[in-house]
Amino acid sequence: MQNECYAYILISNEKWWNRLCERKRNNNGIRVFVRRNRVGPLRTQKLLFYVKKPIMQIRGVADFIERLAGDYKELWNMYGDETYLKTFDEYISFLKGRKTATFIRFTDFHELDNPVSMKVISKVLGVLTIPRGGKYLNRETANQLTV
Repeated sequence: MQNECYAYILISNEKWWNRLCERKRNNNGIRVFVRRNRVGPLRTQKLLFYVKKPIMQIRGVADFIERLAGDYKELWNMYGDETYLKTFDEYISFLKGRKTATFIRFTDFHELDNPVSMKVISKVLGVLTIPRGGKYLNRETANQLTV
């Protein structure tokens, strides 16, 4: 795997971040981060979870397994129990009418003891905002943000 794609920053809002953390406390197996479109990492080793405004911090990390994109019903039937969404109806509401979805599967999820502020992220990455689709990081940069 290329060093340039060692880690990937996923963006979440506070509600879904809290739900993900809640699910983690109940079961530390494989989890799924749901996206409404086909954006997300194809190849990476680590996922960094950035919680957007008002928090604006990297709050957690996990080991990437795979990204699956396709028909929303098929993905839910196969992996819905791994998501942070409680019901199929909540999933449908989350998708806002879209018929395709992306499931980003991961394991070994944990919250950072010391979340990384946007001030530190900006200094390390040289950007003022995280791109909405996420961002690949090389190993050195990822380590600067999580160590």
